[in-house]
Amino acid sequence: MADVRLKGELYDQFARVGKALASGVRLQLLDLIAQGERTVDSLSRACELGLTTTSAHLQILKREGLVSTRRQGTRVYYSLAGDDIAVLYAMVRDVAHKYIADTEQARVAYIGTDTEPVARDELMRRVQEGSVIVLDVRPREEYLAGHIPGALSIPVDVLPDHLSSLPADREIVAYCRGSYCVLAHEAVRLLHRHGRVARPLAEGMLEWRLSGMPVATEAA
Repeated sequence: MADVRLKGELYDQFARVGKALASGVRLQLLDLIAQGERTVDSLSRACELGLTTTSAHLQILKREGLVSTRRQGTRVYYSLAGDDIAVLYAMVRDVAHKYIADTEQARVAYIGTDTEPVARDELMRRVQEGSVIVLDVRPREEYLAGHIPGALSIPVDVLPDHLSSLPADREIVAYCRGSYCVLAHEAVRLLHRHGRVARPLAEGMLEWRLSGMPVATEAA
């Protein structure tokens, strides 16, 4: 006969992962760390949170084994404990979108609607044809940590100053962190206002990595 108490203790250990994920802030942190290792101050700026608050949330993720750290001088860098953590985060996100109706409403309110996005297979075909420019609009540090091979790096916050550097005779496909990242959509809307033909990639760097596609890390 199974020991109910021991079974309960086992399942309580499983629940620790769920508790660690039960915070929108911590999910945002995992989303950012999935792009590449980050320091506390970098994560704090990206989430627009105080250092103390950011550090507290990171400590919860570290305590439950979801992130790991390395020290370089006085700086501590956070990274995902394993690729399966990225898979887990993506599944939590996608399950919420599939089964919680409010998620789609929240997505549209945050990201908005654009022209039809470009699927990964279509992007690969058009890259081979040379008929499209792939534009990475994430912050530079995320681009350097890994990007789609051949992608140009122009962070969305400086894109208005670099429009003239983009050829006018080809469509631009912009991408950012993942399916629920707003940066690519902001870039597409900006490009449209300047008369450029542009669409967002249907997914982002998270899905690109998880699907086993090639990732480049050369300098911008």
